[in-house]
Amino acid sequence: MEYGSETLASLVKQFARMPGVGLKTAQRLALYLLRSKPEDVERLGTLVLELKDKVGFCQVCGSITEDEKCAICKDTSRNTETICVVEQPQDVLVLEKTGEYRGLYHVLHGVLSPIDGVGPDNINLAALEERVRKDKVKEVIIATNPSVEGDTTALYIAKALESGGCTVTRLARGLPVGGSLEFADEVTLARAIERREKL
Repeated sequence: MEYGSETLASLVKQFARMPGVGLKTAQRLALYLLRSKPEDVERLGTLVLELKDKVGFCQVCGSITEDEKCAICKDTSRNTETICVVEQPQDVLVLEKTGEYRGLYHVLHGVLSPIDGVGPDNINLAALEERVRKDKVKEVIIATNPSVEGDTTALYIAKALESGGCTVTRLARGLPVGGSLEFADEVTLARAIERREKL
């Protein structure tokens, strides 16, 4: 038996399935929990279960919330004429840290990738078109990652919205090609928002 315990081995395997967690980190996490106080481990277990029960996605923008609408969509001080389109909910968190953007968001929950079988119906695109039309949005800022899939998605959105009367812009190329918003620093992101370009 690899760890002297099937339970420990199963926990290591489960942790290793998480994004960005390799086998050594998974082992460290599992061993940390083994050495932790029972009440700390119990609290962690309760929070994991509550995560699936209480946390979901905003019915308007697709960001993270415990209600039907997220805090940003509820905030009446936000600029409702601008929507920033991002790939994943964590991108909203990163952009909010810059303090540079005061509009609304739309989370796609993915990007177009024909090779992987991901088409327009597999991501949150239809709701974006409806929001732009219904809410009289003046600008859509596309903040997909600077990758082949991100660029393909950006061009698809620009084409889909071209007859809607709104301006479609893209974050400036201060972001590295092939990079991810999640790992960009706040200054680079702030400059990318400031210097966004029309598509």
